[in-house]
Amino acid sequence: MHLLLAKVADKITIVTTNYDNLLEQAFAEAGKPYDLVVYPADNAEYANGVLWWPHGQPEPRKMKSSDIDVEDLRQTNVIYKMHGTVWKDSPVWDSFVITEEDYVRFLSRIKNAVPAAFRRHFSARSFLFLGYGLRDWNLRVLLKEVSVSERKSWAIMKAPTSLEKRLWAQRKVDLYDVDLVNFVDEMEKEIERNAR
Repeated sequence: MHLLLAKVADKITIVTTNYDNLLEQAFAEAGKPYDLVVYPADNAEYANGVLWWPHGQPEPRKMKSSDIDVEDLRQTNVIYKMHGTVWKDSPVWDSFVITEEDYVRFLSRIKNAVPAAFRRHFSARSFLFLGYGLRDWNLRVLLKEVSVSERKSWAIMKAPTSLEKRLWAQRKVDLYDVDLVNFVDEMEKEIERNAR
């Protein structure tokens, strides 16, 4: 899935709650530039802002939410890590949500976790939710904070419950009962067909 996202990336914003660096590795493997933006989930010093690594830069810019320009989000691929990150080269930037207490602290600061520029950017975008279930209260709180735009959006998840189907429908998101592995395989085939 990570390689597929990197392959099709063209000035897109990917929002992830994973703190691993698999997306970054996939973008590097695909030769695609990206900016990395991290909400410092367990770092009180930067709690009202983000750490922004412009493509190829070893050190981040520490930015307040008010300093982020929505135009910056439209100029390049952006990987936005809402729950922090594990930084492969320097643990000084490690910051992530992992325990129940971390989640409680994160949710109490969620308005800061989604900067206003990102909310404005998202309001004019379609969403593709991959592998997220609405049984996860963390995602439901996030979706209240970041309203899905009037544009068409989609969710891919295997065997959704009737509750999940209703919750996605209430958010005007088309839900597809598909295994992620199968989804990625079919998308790869479609990309190959269109490339001929």
